Amino acid sequence: MPSTQTQSVGKKLLALPLGREAKSFLDYLTVEAGLSDNTILAYGRDLKSFLTFCKSNEIKHLQQIEPTLIRRYMRILTQSQMGEGSIKRSLVAIRMLLRFAKLTGLVEDDFAGIIESPKIWQRLPIVCSKQQVIDLLNAPDPGEPFYLRDKAMLELLYATGIRAGELAGLRSSDLNLDIGYLRCLGKGSRERVIPIGKVAIAATVEYLTNLRVRLDKPFSGGFLLLSRTGRPMSRIEIWRLVKKYAARAGMPRNLTAHTLRHCFATHLLRGGADLRSVQEMLGHVDIATTQIYTHVDQERLREIHRKFHPRP
Repeated sequence: MPSTQTQSVGKKLLALPLGREAKSFLDYLTVEAGLSDNTILAYGRDLKSFLTFCKSNEIKHLQQIEPTLIRRYMRILTQSQMGEGSIKRSLVAIRMLLRFAKLTGLVEDDFAGIIESPKIWQRLPIVCSKQQVIDLLNAPDPGEPFYLRDKAMLELLYATGIRAGELAGLRSSDLNLDIGYLRCLGKGSRERVIPIGKVAIAATVEYLTNLRVRLDKPFSGGFLLLSRTGRPMSRIEIWRLVKKYAARAGMPRNLTAHTLRHCFATHLLRGGADLRSVQEMLGHVDIATTQIYTHVDQERLREIHRKFHPRP
């Protein structure tokens, strides 16, 4: 069943030429492809922008879309200084729409494969030192009313490397604190099991015992992290709190909840963990995605070489 947000994007698409086909495509992604709401919303926004461009070029049917039109659109996105990653995602959304149209018989030819993707420069993720992470984890003030919740939130993010959205979706029943693991539903509805360290377990137990029981309401739905009203915390609220404590700890301004995921992976690899195990804990389908963290460590080695070698 499409989410309320996805349905809202679909309604906006209907107001545009080709909108009905695009909405059918989003419904297909939701029901058949099993993509996450965030991914579908992103594709919906990308397609809305592309269909607006089609409207300005008097394109009213899928059959009128040609490779030259898409290339022109890609050039416009590039000139707008949109990030390369966002441009690539827009192209993926258009390709998938055209392949869906071919699959459903709306068009005869699928030329999406001949449109080249923009070259994506590999950017190394931001990674903090172990001491910086400790400073962040210690940033919540014990005198604050939601100290126990926020402390458990930060500890779990770093201890497991889960995404903020995955943490927001956790229910108390997803944790087995006696054995020390949690069960997480990641991208593409893929489930994985992640170990939890002793420090994070202790912080979570204290939160569950001394605060969550007071926040819990009939409408809380068993979710682990609750707001002051007893409603489940959202991904955005988790990001906002991480930014708050990062600022308090004197961390870089561009640090986010996802930075703790990067730190989790990099610190494990530096400690000797094998790449496959880290891949499994992060929930990456392709190990090439996990290998970015080996590059982060190589950068550290280069810095050591520059600093200490007599002929850098």
